[in-house]
Amino acid sequence: MLKETFIHLYERDLQKVVDEIRLYKTDEDLWKIENEIPNSAGNLALHIIGNINHYLGANLGNTGYKRERDSEFSDKNISRDEIVGKLENTISVLKNTLTNLPEERFEEDYPEELNGGKRKTLGVVIHMLSHLNYHLGQINYHRRLLSK
Repeated sequence: MLKETFIHLYERDLQKVVDEIRLYKTDEDLWKIENEIPNSAGNLALHIIGNINHYLGANLGNTGYKRERDSEFSDKNISRDEIVGKLENTISVLKNTLTNLPEERFEEDYPEELNGGKRKTLGVVIHMLSHLNYHLGQINYHRRLLSK
């Protein structure tokens, strides 16, 4: 039951990111930075994609994904359609990873140390969902600020 709950929540919230990206008026708006906002919505979307593909796909699903975290914040001017495609692929990776993850795996140590220590897989999965939603909120706020 835990896996199904996580699949539902992640899929729902990743779909919200897709919807937000599609609501931008132009591809260029996705990359705008104004005032004290340090990250564009495009870079935040790439960061979400990198997080989930690394922490869940690669580390729990053995997908072979190689993260390039710096490029999540330095890449620019990728089209909305391409980002949406990457997000949709990330949803598939997430669903496949969690579907095939044995329930008992949630109580085991996560395979990578985080913040200088060992964590249980359940804690990492919850943290990544929280992190996704933090950035989803930033994207929503960014989009609404630009639409004034």
